[in-house]
Amino acid sequence: MAALRYPFFRLRLHTAKVRKALLSSLLACCTGVISNPGFAQASLADVLSFGVLPLGGARESRTDWEPLLNQMGSALGRPVLPLSVTSYEGLQLALQENRVEIAFLSGKLAVDAVTEYGMEVLAQVTRPDGLPGYRAVLIARKNGPIRNLDDVLRLPGQWSLGRGQKPSMSGYMVPVLQLFGPANIQIEKHFKRELVAGHQSTALAVANGEVDVATNNTADLQRFAARFPLEASRLQTIWQSDLIPHGVVVMRKAHPAALREKAKAFLMAYGRGEGYKADQERNVLKQLHGLAGFLPADSGMLLPMLQLEYQLAQHQALSGNWVTEAARQARLDRLASEFEGQKKKLHLGSHTP
Repeated sequence: MAALRYPFFRLRLHTAKVRKALLSSLLACCTGVISNPGFAQASLADVLSFGVLPLGGARESRTDWEPLLNQMGSALGRPVLPLSVTSYEGLQLALQENRVEIAFLSGKLAVDAVTEYGMEVLAQVTRPDGLPGYRAVLIARKNGPIRNLDDVLRLPGQWSLGRGQKPSMSGYMVPVLQLFGPANIQIEKHFKRELVAGHQSTALAVANGEVDVATNNTADLQRFAARFPLEASRLQTIWQSDLIPHGVVVMRKAHPAALREKAKAFLMAYGRGEGYKADQERNVLKQLHGLAGFLPADSGMLLPMLQLEYQLAQHQALSGNWVTEAARQARLDRLASEFEGQKKKLHLGSHTP
């Protein structure tokens, strides 16, 4: 199926290019921080790299996190540097290759970090509304050709779709599982064109008439409205999902327990209390994707995300074309076995060794 291509949309990099870009980004950051008098004795080996989800753009995400990470570095006595990438693929590669020590993750990436890459959950983010999660949404233009959800579902081949990459919980997985799957719709066949990009890019594409409808989420739409009020005023939400758990901060278990506890204590205290310092920290959180702070959490709280991933894989196996029913059943049995194994890994990841 054809895909829309614009300069600000997803850039698909070959593995070698991804590695080169990530390494260059980290080294550039290291040069500035290690020259900082506060870390005069720091070496490259002391640096803790912090992986950042590409929620806006790579540069934008890095800039947003830098104030908090500078303060975290002071608390830990080691530089903490943002490693921001252009795609989920790039961040997963960095996790696989042990080039990320701490990270802010959600959905499948968070589950994989604990079950496959030797990390544990330190904390879960929270937002001012106090809800334990956010919702996936489907957006369209106000006063556009799409009036409601039924228009989208009953007219195959009529509309173009903006969506997230497949590891994105709200950009792909949950809409497939809770909206398109129950309607027996395969999005790759139902829509005449697809734009695969970040939430900000797909929201802009809908607002500017470049695609008809797009997946997004309630948290990122609030952020979008603050940054692009005119474009946000052109959007309407025509569907929303059940609550999806908020993202988490994870850290490699290979680091000393004392260092992990310091990192956790820093997050728990950040933006709490009264006075100028706490007010400044709350302002940083507000700029940082509209967060309100961090709550205690462990790796076991990722079970709902793992269940969503398993349900999506089941749906794909049940709706796919198979040579025989025995082959389909074998796939379902394998998925069930893998799910049970991952649940055990999450339980083990809930306890600090």
